[in-house]
Amino acid sequence: MFLDISEVAKQSGLPASTLRYYEEKGLIHSIGRRGLRRLFERQVLDTLDAISLARWAGFSLDEIRDWISPEGEIRIDRQRLEARADEIENLATRLMSLAQMVRHTAHCPQADHFSCPEFQRMLKVARRRKPARAMPEAPR
Repeated sequence: MFLDISEVAKQSGLPASTLRYYEEKGLIHSIGRRGLRRLFERQVLDTLDAISLARWAGFSLDEIRDWISPEGEIRIDRQRLEARADEIENLATRLMSLAQMVRHTAHCPQADHFSCPEFQRMLKVARRRKPARAMPEAPR
């Protein structure tokens, strides 16, 4: 059974414009048309789920495309996944440390943060760290 683009959009939660863009980028492939509507094999839903997971993990569409054969088979680069998992774990550790520093600063018992030994220790830690990139701005 084949799905037209509107059914794929409905089941995947992605707009048809994204599906057309993914097809243009070589991530998914339609098998033909019914009138003006593209038709896809049901397997495209699994491919779209894999693309969503890879995007969530921070991979670019070009990186993901390298994992998809011309026949639409997904061949995941396990070494790159392992490296990305390490990056995510390192980021999570840094973020937890940062959260603890911010929480202490917010609840520091000292009237002057700079007279607090714990705050001074955190400043030294922060001074040694060079952020790879700025943290995203918090939503308002």
